Amino acid sequence: MEVAYKEEKEEGINIGRKAQRVREVTGMKQYTLADLCGWSQQKMSKLENSEFIDDKDLETIAKNLGVTPEFIKNFKEEKAVYNIMNAYDSSENSVNYQPVINVGSVENLSELLEKHIRDELQKSQTLTELGKVVLELVKEVKELKEKK
Repeated sequence: MEVAYKEEKEEGINIGRKAQRVREVTGMKQYTLADLCGWSQQKMSKLENSEFIDDKDLETIAKNLGVTPEFIKNFKEEKAVYNIMNAYDSSENSVNYQPVINVGSVENLSELLEKHIRDELQKSQTLTELGKVVLELVKEVKELKEKK
């Protein structure tokens, strides 16, 4: 079993904590990610509290978060906050808004793409959850009508 990202021990930040922060940034609940990975919430909690995560489990987590294992390994909370705070210019609402893309920065484009994937995953999960709630409401309404 290979261990993912041993260098993190020196920085005092474990890979499990990084996986947890990426999950939180995407807005996903722990039990949801655990379910997507085919694990119990307890296993997910244990992994998020682990200093190291084996490569197979990290790959599974990353896949279900819509990112790469490298993204989790290299995740820096301060950088994420900075990028979020500076992602949009106040001119975005103007009619002539043109996004600025630095062609020379593959890393920035990669981060934007991964953020877009996470956002789309979150939207999809939200719609799925909403659909489930609507179906439950329909079922309850039918049951109430039958009781009358």
